[in-house]
Amino acid sequence: MDAFVPFAAIAASTLFILSLMWMSHPSTARRGVRAGEIGMVIAIIGALVQHEVVDYNLILIAMVAGAAAGIPMALLMPMTAIPQRTAISHAFGALAVGLIGAAEYYKHAHAEYAGSFVLWALMFEMALGFLTCTASVIAFAKLQEIMGSRPVSFPGQRIVNGAVALGALVIAIMLALDPTQTWLFPAFVALALLFGILLVIPIGGADMPTVIALLNSYAGLAASAMGFALGNKLLIVAGALDGASGFILAVIMCKAMNRSFANVMFGGFGNVVAGVAGGKDDRVVRSASAEEAAMQLENASTVVIIPGYGMAVAQAQHKVSELYQALTKKGVDVKFAIHPVAGRMPGHMNVLLAEANVPYEQLVDLDDINPELPQADVAVIIGANDTVNPSARDDPKSAIAGMPIIEADRAKSVFVIKRSMNAGFAGIDNPIYYNSNTQMLFGDAKDMVGSIAKELSGGSGLH
Repeated sequence: MDAFVPFAAIAASTLFILSLMWMSHPSTARRGVRAGEIGMVIAIIGALVQHEVVDYNLILIAMVAGAAAGIPMALLMPMTAIPQRTAISHAFGALAVGLIGAAEYYKHAHAEYAGSFVLWALMFEMALGFLTCTASVIAFAKLQEIMGSRPVSFPGQRIVNGAVALGALVIAIMLALDPTQTWLFPAFVALALLFGILLVIPIGGADMPTVIALLNSYAGLAASAMGFALGNKLLIVAGALDGASGFILAVIMCKAMNRSFANVMFGGFGNVVAGVAGGKDDRVVRSASAEEAAMQLENASTVVIIPGYGMAVAQAQHKVSELYQALTKKGVDVKFAIHPVAGRMPGHMNVLLAEANVPYEQLVDLDDINPELPQADVAVIIGANDTVNPSARDDPKSAIAGMPIIEADRAKSVFVIKRSMNAGFAGIDNPIYYNSNTQMLFGDAKDMVGSIAKELSGGSGLH
């Protein structure tokens, strides 16, 4: 069995790399998921057959407990809850890393290990693991709306954050240099856990896609550091892949919002900006019915559908697919405009539309769709808000100024499907609702889109 362990490490690492490569495109994404699953099974088997394992009783208990939590999460949580599931999965993984690090620390809490590489690696991975755990729990709570999605701030917040981080760093250095000071270890863990909370509470819901990607990176780096501490090459490779991919994704998300990491992590994005909605009561809001929308869509040549988080909340993706099919049967050219940060995690809209069998070829990125929008007869916004807000383009004082948007307001006609006039995650009003070419379709996105699709399919005799 000893010969199998290095083989398992090489095979699993190769499959993990291929998995990331294949998941970069929808046509090979399923193959990528399967490769990742097989790689993980091989990695687990390789870990279980190592000669260091002398008793499987506790391992089996842990596996049963993990399966008891994981299987219901996979089967019962809807596709719309993928962001929350991702966040809580990060929390579990990071907690596992932190707890293993704690066990290894007490194993090495002897004078002969003072200043050793293993202790430095353990301090690093535990700091990242514990802070990622609580940060991911807060992200989950905000996404699940257990707590408010708006930033939480207080006077001297950055000073407090800096003090907590500095305290954890100082104790980590002291423990690495003298691991026998075990009485300091609980304080180190507590400060790391606290810093994770303080790190995420000032971040608004609009930035959750970037936060999730960044936490994914933290969890991967923690796992890689644990691999160094344990001498586990597979863990080093897998953690590095996870950390690098998460970081790259976070960079892409920041670029998509035209913002820096510092602005995301410390900018308090999502606070209600005083005065941004001033005078909105004096502006005219035009509303329409499903029948009126269906009639205009039927007479259009080109239609651009812009999905947002409201589509996910209403679980309207299948009705959106029906609308797409009804329009294409009538010869209408339909495209879907996808903003990189639409929804609550990267690729959220892509996943939902793929689940509803919308052809991937019809999904168009922000940069490619914007030049086409002035020629589009109708733009249909389904639950999107900040990603179509013209203030980002036109108002330099706006909280989202400079963020690239889908320029739906430049279409010849715009329909906005929305429950109410409430602001999005950024907490600011959207001028597109009051434009002369905009008509609001108030109601549940699933019901409204379904009604429009039914009208187009002949429900009311349209011709």
